[in-house]
Amino acid sequence: MCSNRQSWLLITMAAGILLNGVANAAAKPAYGPELEGFSYPWPVKQFQFESQQQPLHMAYMDLQPTKANGHTVVLLHGKNFCAATWEDTGRSLSAAGYRVVIPDQIGFCKSSKPRTYQYSFQQLAQNTHELLASLSINKAIIMGHSTGGMLAARYSLMYPADTEQLVMVNPIGLEDWKAKGVPFIGVDGWYRQALQTTDEGIRNYERKTYYAGEWQPAYEKWVQMLAGMYRGPGKEIVAWNSALLYDMIYSQPVVYELPDISVPTLLMIGERDTTAPGKNLASAEDRAKLGNYPLLAREAAKRIANAQLVLFPNYGHAPQMQAPAEFHKSLLAHLIAP
Repeated sequence: MCSNRQSWLLITMAAGILLNGVANAAAKPAYGPELEGFSYPWPVKQFQFESQQQPLHMAYMDLQPTKANGHTVVLLHGKNFCAATWEDTGRSLSAAGYRVVIPDQIGFCKSSKPRTYQYSFQQLAQNTHELLASLSINKAIIMGHSTGGMLAARYSLMYPADTEQLVMVNPIGLEDWKAKGVPFIGVDGWYRQALQTTDEGIRNYERKTYYAGEWQPAYEKWVQMLAGMYRGPGKEIVAWNSALLYDMIYSQPVVYELPDISVPTLLMIGERDTTAPGKNLASAEDRAKLGNYPLLAREAAKRIANAQLVLFPNYGHAPQMQAPAEFHKSLLAHLIAP
């Protein structure tokens, strides 16, 4: 039997564990399906439009530089990212005189998440083009990261006359996953996976795949941003749109059309990246061949007629976040400017 002192100690320890658990839970925020409750670095505006017979809204930030150089850069986020994750890049570009427009695509973050929508990179590119037209932007530098890189490539193929320069930062879609061993699981399969999303899962995936085992405390904010939408009351619609988008990504690689890109192109690649959507579904033999960015980057640069390749040997999937000072110095050195 326990003495009174021992009993008191056990009760105190149990209470401490309980309170610690409550504190940890409270430290993990729950956001709404359109990322309500998460603050962006600049005011968020909404582009209201109609697409596929339904009203939608596209969130975006529009940074006006103090001393404009006459050029606009449009920043397109990746699948596991949002407009807010471009914060450092937006500041660097604005300080250099560029107007910077940073949208959240339909299905992502602070934008509409329709129940039914035929997602395609063509549709997202058209939505973006209409947003820019509403802002009287006729020509821009289109810069995309990860899935945003696929979208940027599609935009340049659809609107070459309106694309001053194409910049792709560790774009996915440089290989055809369905042809290289990633099995088809359909929207329902992607939905089941999305419903299991947790901050731990996001963190472990990004640490292993994006950053080759490395991790910085600054990344945690973005992990909680994503995970928070899966803790909130709209997690099912968030997961459903994620599933629709993963099916789009899986089925619409841009690799076959790289030779058709006609605009000046800048590829900026962190060579420690190993990203390949659905890689975990492939066999061990196929998995080992997927996401080989040192090879994919060089092959892509050869296939795009007017391409420059900038390599970051020590960084992974998001060099603009992993080494912002080094990345932005290189970016500004290669961007079209007066």
